[in-house]
Amino acid sequence: METITNTVVPSNTTTDFLPLQGTDYVEFYVGNAKQAAHFYKTAFGFQSLAYAGPETGVKDRASYAVRQNKLTFVFTTALRTDNSIADHVYKHGDGVKMLALKVEDATDAWKQTTQRGGKSYMEPQRFTDDAGEVVISGIHTYGDTVHLFIERKNYEGVFLPGYRKWESHYNPSETGLLYVDHCVGNVGWNQMNPWVKFYEEVMGFKNILSFDDNDISTEYSALMSKVMSNGNGFVKFPINEPAEGKKKSQVEEYLDFYNGEGCQHVALATSDIVQTVTALQNRGVEFLKVPNSYYDDLLDRVGHIDEDLSPLRELGILVDRDDEGYLLQIFTKPVEDRPTLFFEIIQRKGAKSFGKGNFKALFEAIEREQESRGNL
Repeated sequence: METITNTVVPSNTTTDFLPLQGTDYVEFYVGNAKQAAHFYKTAFGFQSLAYAGPETGVKDRASYAVRQNKLTFVFTTALRTDNSIADHVYKHGDGVKMLALKVEDATDAWKQTTQRGGKSYMEPQRFTDDAGEVVISGIHTYGDTVHLFIERKNYEGVFLPGYRKWESHYNPSETGLLYVDHCVGNVGWNQMNPWVKFYEEVMGFKNILSFDDNDISTEYSALMSKVMSNGNGFVKFPINEPAEGKKKSQVEEYLDFYNGEGCQHVALATSDIVQTVTALQNRGVEFLKVPNSYYDDLLDRVGHIDEDLSPLRELGILVDRDDEGYLLQIFTKPVEDRPTLFFEIIQRKGAKSFGKGNFKALFEAIEREQESRGNL
């Protein structure tokens, strides 16, 4: 699916020193991994995949991996205090720790990035079991977030060595989520350009889109954003920073409650957003809503779309067009009590952009939520 809807043709593939095959998995450090995994199965339609913990020889943590199509989430919790996972959760609440990227050669990926200035998180290590071997390495990125490089070409197991298959009697149906479209990072004041430089120099990404405070602003708040993409377009990381406004922006609120920089949201692709959002809403996932007036002149703004306007209006799905097509998108409310992590559901009908035409309506909806929390 990725090669159809999620590809930017590189101008010169020979210069890509870090060829990425996509997102391997996203790992969250959470206060209770068992309950988090249950929530994502129930609310988002993931299936049980694999488990690691004391029963598999891992003494300091428990991890539950769940999967839906090409989308894999891992939830990890500490089993004791005085533990880096427990410290992460105490500081940030539940949040994204690892953005794991699939590579052909994890050793070379580590060498290429660290020699260009990347700070090593994990030197290349081989993990083996009866199903083969996986090589993993990693580097630090913004805040406490880490990029792992996963080489699994010689592995036939269920997920990773150290995990065993997790079978459950409770297997709710999926909701049509396909793969990670992009992951957005929130960084501090004046930190967007240094991190753009990091992705360009350390990982060989290109800045494919930029938005300033004239693009992303309301009467009260603003932010700036640059979209970084790897050579084949499989991995895209927009970077947001706050901008001056009359009141506190959503990025500032995130930084306050996350206690630092981190992953703001993960965008999940679907091929039928109406079906997916209907299923998610029926399972209790809450979404931001824009005013009904957004739809009054929608077709004048974006032109012809294949979808019927009525369900889009009812569900609150946004539409935007670029030179290559259009996209449909909607954003959940934060999925935990801290106003930090949320998810985007996105369906691309040719468009390669990120919904610039929706920014004002979307941010006003976020501000209404901020105001209700007393954080605007």
